[in-house]
Amino acid sequence: MPNDIMPVSVSFLALVGLVGAVAAAQSPNFWFSFGDSYTQTGFLPNETLPTPGNPFGNPPYPGFTATGGPNWLDFDTTVNNNSLILTYNYAFGGATIDSNLVEPFEPTVLSVTDQVNQFLDGVASKPASTPWTSENSLFSIWIGINDLGNSYFLSNNESAFDTVLLNAEFALVQKLSDVGARNFLFLNVPPTDRSPLLLAESAEDQALLKANILDFNTQLVEFAQAFKRNNTGVSTWIWDSNTAFNTILDDPTAFGFIDATSFGTGPANVFWAEGVAEALSGTVWA
Repeated sequence: MPNDIMPVSVSFLALVGLVGAVAAAQSPNFWFSFGDSYTQTGFLPNETLPTPGNPFGNPPYPGFTATGGPNWLDFDTTVNNNSLILTYNYAFGGATIDSNLVEPFEPTVLSVTDQVNQFLDGVASKPASTPWTSENSLFSIWIGINDLGNSYFLSNNESAFDTVLLNAEFALVQKLSDVGARNFLFLNVPPTDRSPLLLAESAEDQALLKANILDFNTQLVEFAQAFKRNNTGVSTWIWDSNTAFNTILDDPTAFGFIDATSFGTGPANVFWAEGVAEALSGTVWA
């Protein structure tokens, strides 16, 4: 297993400790997050910004999440850490890396490209309201789910297209590094080939998406390693969501879920929300 991948045996609490460890001697620490519905809380960068008494700024905790309750970012900001974290969560439901490469489900969706530009046009300059530094900040990106889900069936060479996608993502990562970002957390693509949405498709489609996810995740490690080599002072971590999800889906009742296929937004013991997005319940990660 590559050194940059965190094995599933390491608890998510330990992962969150990385956030606090970025600058334990300083308070507060800053978390700048980019992604899709698995991460979204509905933050608007031109409205109320995070403060010690309101670490997400807007909207009020837990925000507008895909499941209607706290998601992983909520838990990790407010519970699973030993430091004060102010979280600027630019993630947007339905996002792809670049809408010019993979169109989102509707044109109003902000891609990760759009999200990073919001950051660059806003608090990247380290204003008095957001005095982040290279040492007290973490930048996380969880993306690729919609990119692969909306494209795996369109090409005879998905591996080449995965390279195109990751080139676009790491061009954005480089822009973040250029303004002072040094600590990067990447989360790979979970096994959405096992989601109820894909289980309703053919076995061929499921196998095709599974292979595409494996290739994307493998290349993600390679891109992260190359980025670290080429940028002095940068630290990178990858959380292997794919392995973690598969561990749970292989034995769902051991983690408090009724099975591996039920979905919905109400019951806390249902793994999948709206057919694809996972609950990331506190019972799993706390």
